[in-house]
Amino acid sequence: MVEIKKKEGESPTSHLHRFLKKVRQSGVLKEARKRKFKIRNINKTKRRLSALNREKKKKEFQRNRKLGIF
Repeated sequence: MVEIKKKEGESPTSHLHRFLKKVRQSGVLKEARKRKFKIRNINKTKRRLSALNREKKKKEFQRNRKLGIF
């Protein structure tokens, strides 16, 4: 947790600037972004089926391209 106390006579903008600088240095935002976009693990069977479907679509596209459909 980042905590910054306002200095005597410090303007709100400079206080905010110091706070944001501390947050960046601590790595809190970087960690939050990592957790937000974490990719879940897919089991082996689903990965294999997905790869087979991609290959099937690729072959079908190439076949249609040769026939002049695309």
